[in-house]
Amino acid sequence: MARSWLMTPHHARPVPAWTIIIPVKNTSVAKTRLRRFDQTVRATLAQAFALDSATAALGCPLVRQVVAVTNDEPAGRALVSVGVEIIADTPDDGLNRALVHGVDVVRRNDPSAAVAAMSGDLPALRAEDLSAAFDAAVGVPRWFVADATGTGTTLLAAGTGARLRPAFGADSREQHRKGGAVDLASGDLARLRRDVDTEDDLRDAALLGLGPFTMAALARLDGAADFQK
Repeated sequence: MARSWLMTPHHARPVPAWTIIIPVKNTSVAKTRLRRFDQTVRATLAQAFALDSATAALGCPLVRQVVAVTNDEPAGRALVSVGVEIIADTPDDGLNRALVHGVDVVRRNDPSAAVAAMSGDLPALRAEDLSAAFDAAVGVPRWFVADATGTGTTLLAAGTGARLRPAFGADSREQHRKGGAVDLASGDLARLRRDVDTEDDLRDAALLGLGPFTMAALARLDGAADFQK
């Protein structure tokens, strides 16, 4: 049964075990429900959200690799600059196909890889939030974290030997639960649950504490002061 970390024989430090896979859609058409902002600003914010999500994952001691599945070249270059590896979205057929492709590429190189699909719009995420989730799920082959609304999913994980079987979309929490994944309801995971689709979501994320890329993006915008707490 998969564990989220292993102990080294000579010192009690966790060995990174997880590969985080982040799907990044074309940022030029992303976040249309942030209606206050025009398309260019929404693209800037979508990229900032992805960068904050990815850097939080890269900072987690239980994560050994972060990859993004994307065909967005500007976002891909920005993500590479912070240490993310890029997998081209060759299926180009929606979120779930992109994630399956990402897992296939990762496990082609390392068949034993433990993988976790994570939303790229978690601008308040911190490395310790991921550590808390992985620690709480030790021994669980396949599990997920529901979003703040309780209907969606922000993280779906499959340990060594387990299939990811992503079912993101409408009512994904219920779809993942029906598919046999364990709902990780324990612990204070508010920042991991807080994805951002609307302006109210962004305000809630600001109250939790936005990451540096999102803060910098908002600081350059007129009329965005109410999102900066």
